[in-house]
Amino acid sequence: MGMGREVKVFRVLGVAMFSPDRVREWQHFEVDVRALTKEQAIEKVLSDLGSRHKLKRYHIRILEVKEIRPEESKSKYVRDLETIRGWYIE
Repeated sequence: MGMGREVKVFRVLGVAMFSPDRVREWQHFEVDVRALTKEQAIEKVLSDLGSRHKLKRYHIRILEVKEIRPEESKSKYVRDLETIRGWYIE
């Protein structure tokens, strides 16, 4: 990583059409991700939702992106990553 660039935690709120073939209804989602910028956080969420749920980007609407403290994250994975301070290979 470049100097002065610190990884932050973002909470991304939005709606997505998780079952576009069956139930034509927008469902709310909330995802916590680690990224350097808001734009990277949005890209990560679009990529993950598209991959996991086979969604096209036009089936996903981002409503809000806000920076949060790592300990506020609802994701244990995100909270645990914040505790890692270095990689050690023995």
